[in-house]
Amino acid sequence: MKIGLALGSGSSRGWAHIGIIKALAEIGIVPDIVCGTSIGALVGASYVSNNLDDLEQWACSLTKFEIAKFFEINMSLNGFVDTRRLQNFLSKYVAKESDMIEEFSKQYAAVSTDLETGKEIWLTKGSVLDAVWSSVSLPGLFPAIKSNDRWLVDGGLVNPVPISTCRALGADIVIAVDLNGDILGKHFKKQRSSRKKKGVINKLNDLVREYKPLIFDVNRGDESPPNLFDAIASSINITQDRITKNRMAEDPPDILLSPKLSHIKLLEFYRAKEAIDEGRRCVQNNLTDLKFFLKNR
Repeated sequence: MKIGLALGSGSSRGWAHIGIIKALAEIGIVPDIVCGTSIGALVGASYVSNNLDDLEQWACSLTKFEIAKFFEINMSLNGFVDTRRLQNFLSKYVAKESDMIEEFSKQYAAVSTDLETGKEIWLTKGSVLDAVWSSVSLPGLFPAIKSNDRWLVDGGLVNPVPISTCRALGADIVIAVDLNGDILGKHFKKQRSSRKKKGVINKLNDLVREYKPLIFDVNRGDESPPNLFDAIASSINITQDRITKNRMAEDPPDILLSPKLSHIKLLEFYRAKEAIDEGRRCVQNNLTDLKFFLKNR
């Protein structure tokens, strides 16, 4: 029986996928089909490209400084991400620029969204990096990517946990990973004050210095409105949570893994070890169901 692994969207919480994939392998569960949305597409591509160990090592070495360098303000206002730096990262830790999806030993698909029509797009052929880039292009942060005369953006807008994609590619059993199951209502916790953050990174331009407090923690009073990225993050969480619940009601996975990640915010990629450890913990917490699956597959 073919095993499908549906890796959901969730931005920085997506590092949990690394822990889940490795913990599953340790108990003998190795998927034949890997489908991912957004960060799930990125980690999934790294896995099928045999780069997961390198990606984990890099992710666990990240600091706030390193993450801040990925962001820039450009005059076109089509996104905040430094696309050159992102491209270098993808080609080093996810897949080679020459890698094609058809060449993988495992079936792979990345989910994206057609910005004009709102249709769900499954990328199952062609450049791996183009597919990943299309799937992670969160509106407002990443520029849309043009592919076959279509502008593509984050697949989480239409299919946050791509169970249906796994089944369409021939999976008999689908293990799904939902990164946002415990997010709603927990995003606006009272934040700790931090007076030591006046020394902003000198190498970033002035505009990035202004936006840095919005990306990371910021000292604000209880009566102040949520900052820009808190508002964006919660809006995304609400949308994706509703879509995920509706789609799972119609097409539930055989096994659902929901790591507890509400303490990790949208862009806190430097908290990779915490997310990876929680991914492993989630597999351990579901060993009974997983062992039953192994016994009866």
